[in-house]
Amino acid sequence: MSFDLVLFGGTGDLAWRKLMPALFQAHRHGKLPPGGRILGVARDDRDDEHYRRLMGERLQEVDPGKRPSAEEWSRFAERLHYRPMDLSQPKDYAKLRAWLAERDADTVVFYLATAPHLFPVVCEQLGRAGLNGDRVRVVLEKPLGHDLASAQEINRVVRSVFNERQALRIDHYLGKPAVQNLMALRFGNALFEPLWRREAIANIQITLAESLGVGTRGDFYDRTGALRDMIQNHALQLLTMIAMEPPPSSDAFAVRDEKLKVLRSLKPFTRESVLRDVVRGQYRAGSIDGTKVPGYLEEEKVPAGSRCETFVALRTEVDNWRWAGVPFYLRTGKRLAARDAHIVVNFRPVPHAIFPGALPANKLVIKLQPEDGLELHLMAAKGGAAGEALAPVQLDLDFDKAFPTERVGAYERLLLDAIAGRLNLFVRSDEQEQAWRWVEPILDAWRQDDGQGPKPYAAGTWGPAAASALVARDGFAWDEET
Repeated sequence: MSFDLVLFGGTGDLAWRKLMPALFQAHRHGKLPPGGRILGVARDDRDDEHYRRLMGERLQEVDPGKRPSAEEWSRFAERLHYRPMDLSQPKDYAKLRAWLAERDADTVVFYLATAPHLFPVVCEQLGRAGLNGDRVRVVLEKPLGHDLASAQEINRVVRSVFNERQALRIDHYLGKPAVQNLMALRFGNALFEPLWRREAIANIQITLAESLGVGTRGDFYDRTGALRDMIQNHALQLLTMIAMEPPPSSDAFAVRDEKLKVLRSLKPFTRESVLRDVVRGQYRAGSIDGTKVPGYLEEEKVPAGSRCETFVALRTEVDNWRWAGVPFYLRTGKRLAARDAHIVVNFRPVPHAIFPGALPANKLVIKLQPEDGLELHLMAAKGGAAGEALAPVQLDLDFDKAFPTERVGAYERLLLDAIAGRLNLFVRSDEQEQAWRWVEPILDAWRQDDGQGPKPYAAGTWGPAAASALVARDGFAWDEET
């Protein structure tokens, strides 16, 4: 299959740090269709050879295992091309159309790795240039909008040019192998489905923690914050996959229909419930792995006195037959104690104790990063003597060891799916807008607050004490606190 992949923002941070390494890995693994060209587009005036040298130098900065050898790079670089473009100029899109028409590829993918405010501009210009035919797809990077109104406007423009099957809204968490195995766990096995409901589950926790700070991205992050950056997209997508009903098939629209039902079932926030059920924080100076690090307000390009949240913890419920009354706790933050993304399904305790001692309840831990796997925590008898106290044990499945030669990175998987037209791992516009609709009352409440602002927490901890109190109020604790 021949394809042309056009990277708008082809010299930007996302292009060289994530997309180009992912495309190279797909090439190295023999999964990138051989008849494919990759075109970088940006304002800079350079030619193909200059672009190839630039990307070759950048790829020497990625993880050592992902760096190409000289021979590998020579073969991959033949795919790379470059064209300077002013994204507001119709004549440049006419030149792009002429370049694409040189061989009339089976598939054309436009990847918008640009600032979100350029999405409508690029899509409108692509439409006017006739670059929106049936074989064309457009990939939109997050963040898609700053609030519900801006997201709806972006979607309005995109839908005026491309249909829903052509517009692929990317959320790289959905490309993680562990997230794919979440679908397999639920719908490819009979073991958990009878227990996957309110009668057996006490609570569900989703943690997306980073030990890094905002680095040199202080100006961008200050306009975004943890709620927009992580909760509105990544965390809510994970929640939908945990809570969704079994779809009638694996068809992309069937799966996304069920995810949308979950988003529509989330208990809506009011100003009062935001004050009660949402904790926002901002990191102060502290220590990460024994190294002192500055607070958020001391970071580069962060405005003085900023009230931007770098941490969010919240409690919500899915108001439907399966999940009524089960609390879902979502938590994300920067400069936390560890880089750790996981989902914990805490089951209810046994109804009647026949063994001595307190028995911890069973739990299922779905590990997303840095490890990728599953842990099932059970109780077992150590010696087998009658009446002996039980001890906790765990079944641990490491996917990297189970599938040592078949693991595919998130962006690699998503780029290959975009080229092939597989839609399952992309977010539909109504999903995206419903997620914004759900978080908007939180943003509104924060704008109208009484001056309290985010609660401080020391870098290297698990966030403000109020986050622990939020869970303790229901008689539970975050997973690392148990």
